[in-house]
Amino acid sequence: MTDRLAPTPEGLARAAELLRSGEVVAFPTDTVYGVGVAASHPDRLPALFALKDRPVDRRIPILLASLDQALQAGALPDDRARLLADRFWPGPLTLVLRAGDETQAFRVPDHPVARSLIEAAGPIYATSANVSDQPDTLGADEVLIAFATRQDELPAVVDGGAVPGGRASTVLDLSVTPARILRPGPITAAQLSELVDLTS
Repeated sequence: MTDRLAPTPEGLARAAELLRSGEVVAFPTDTVYGVGVAASHPDRLPALFALKDRPVDRRIPILLASLDQALQAGALPDDRARLLADRFWPGPLTLVLRAGDETQAFRVPDHPVARSLIEAAGPIYATSANVSDQPDTLGADEVLIAFATRQDELPAVVDGGAVPGGRASTVLDLSVTPARILRPGPITAAQLSELVDLTS
């Protein structure tokens, strides 16, 4: 049975406790509801893929409360990342950073409940709270309906009220120089080019 948790200090503490123990939790973001596992439990990523029926070749970004938390996930932000984060975070910009021999996408969501949860639980591997290729969820009720037959796999949803939906974030690859836009979104190339060099 999936617990519906209020976005109170007690509810967020419970959600953070579940995440820190390796459980899957759903929560609101600035666009849609997300579902995730703590980045400190990468071994639990298969549970997230299984819940969503998500193809394993689709990588999952990490949500942060601040750029400094990227260090916890093994990334080494450069000066470009700090300039962009200072200007556009929290907000609809996802930065792909070098993390060891691989890359990882990071974003700070512009939603107080999401950021409070991340501050309490640490960085979160998060993706949309829906079965893959099904409609996005914009409220806790929709999350519960989407995973009605999989409630044993989703211990809790933080009910932060309705979220607006909207366009997915701009994705900018900072693992290369010049930087490269991988997915256009609300933050435009013109805005980005004010701070960093972009491939044409």
